Amino acid sequence: MTATATPATRPQPALRGLAVRQVRRGAVVVTAVCAGMSALVVVGYRADALDPAAVSALARNPAIRTLFGDPVALDRAGGFTVWRTGTVLAVLLGVWAMLAATRITRGEEDAGRWSLLLSGRVILAEAVRHHLGVLAVVPVVVGAATAAAMIAAGAESTGSVLHGTGLAAVGLFFVAVGGVGAQLFSSRSAANGATAAVLMVGLLMRMVGDGVPALAWLRWLSPFGLVALTRPFDTGRGLPVVVLTCAALLLLALAGWLAARRDVGAGILATADSRPARTALLGSVPAFAVRRTMRPLAAWSAGIGAYFLLLGLIARSMAEFLTGNPQFAAMAAQAGFPALGTVEGYAATMFALLAVPVGVFVSVRLAATAADENARRLTLVLAAPVTRLRLLAAEATVAGCAALVLITLSGLAMWAGTATVHAGLGAADALAGAWNVAPIVVLCLGAGVLALGWRPRTVAAVGALPAAGGFVWQVIADSVDAPAWVRALSPFAHLAAVPATAPAWPAGAVMAGIAAAGVVAGTIGYRRRDLCA
Repeated sequence: MTATATPATRPQPALRGLAVRQVRRGAVVVTAVCAGMSALVVVGYRADALDPAAVSALARNPAIRTLFGDPVALDRAGGFTVWRTGTVLAVLLGVWAMLAATRITRGEEDAGRWSLLLSGRVILAEAVRHHLGVLAVVPVVVGAATAAAMIAAGAESTGSVLHGTGLAAVGLFFVAVGGVGAQLFSSRSAANGATAAVLMVGLLMRMVGDGVPALAWLRWLSPFGLVALTRPFDTGRGLPVVVLTCAALLLLALAGWLAARRDVGAGILATADSRPARTALLGSVPAFAVRRTMRPLAAWSAGIGAYFLLLGLIARSMAEFLTGNPQFAAMAAQAGFPALGTVEGYAATMFALLAVPVGVFVSVRLAATAADENARRLTLVLAAPVTRLRLLAAEATVAGCAALVLITLSGLAMWAGTATVHAGLGAADALAGAWNVAPIVVLCLGAGVLALGWRPRTVAAVGALPAAGGFVWQVIADSVDAPAWVRALSPFAHLAAVPATAPAWPAGAVMAGIAAAGVVAGTIGYRRRDLCA
């Protein structure tokens, strides 16, 4: 006779409860940001509508379409909101979804926390399916909350629901992409790198498809392009979101299928059992920190470099358009993007955005150190004659230097793009504009070290807060015309528009001092606490 499990002993509720605990805080934050930003833009538009002639000029400009997407239905509050925030929120939700998917699946395996879980009645495929199933609910909640917030703010209900559905579909797609990556690769870092490449390629395909009419078909191959093709407040096409949802569901099914065909801790793409020893950069702790940063740095450099090259290529067209349409220049300034009417001002504005990905890169590298400690991969290293202070110094220094490499490459990429279209931006000016964001990146480094010392499980979130959180804070403060002291809480409010103006050296020095204090406090905490504490 086959015994059946009683409801009290079934593992499914426990698995789902575990997954909920792991994603609930991030889910609340990303839901609040998506819904809140959408509602604020709707309210702001209803207070100051666009001029029809300016809307027509906007739709004809290829640089605008490349950067922000095809401008449609800008005569409606909902259409303008989708154009201004749609891609940004889709990228935000996609990044969070894929990182959460790899964290609660492959990350838990890397740390060894699934070993005991899977030693009982729960099998690997079941654990993966339940965790991804819980995570898949979050994009649906985000989409519903965004639609409800837009409707409450005064946008049309049909378009708002379609926009929320598209946002949910792109989030679901990247949950699935992260889940598949976690099954294909045997480490979380490799899975994150592969899924980040999918996101970056998808974003670039959307930009090229919107900017080059002959390549408009590329949008059907990009999750962001499919969401844009729905045109919520214009034609209201449902087919693109159906295609994206079906692709997401197929990938989710594929993740479960792959999980059933591998061992715990292994990946579908297995590494070779034997290969020649690679001993380069293994002679010291700093050298090893360099070695394990090189591959992620190469991937991030390719993605960010391609993005800023594209921004450079459209610099001249963008500046000419905003010069001829001062209303849009004023709206851009209100949204936190001043001085876009000149190539130098445009470069300064775009370089301010550089602080976000580079700050995230620094926080991710420090989070990798926390993950190695949590997975007990540093135990034997610290059992040797290696002090914890030396290990922390090596990792933080290499992460900071790698960030400076990213900044420099981005400046050179922007200069190469502007030089191609003869926009008149010199290499020195481009590098100055890129290096202008270094104080915010240093703040991210200080925040990351502080979290590593006192709350190691929050390194990625706390480290990225000065850049990602500061940028969102500034955009919201500018959109609602908040008091000056509220806007001043964002580090972006203290950046000068380099190369259009001279750098703000005093503000940079203050940010560097705050970062140094964070490093000192984090170092004290790191030395005082136990490993994995």
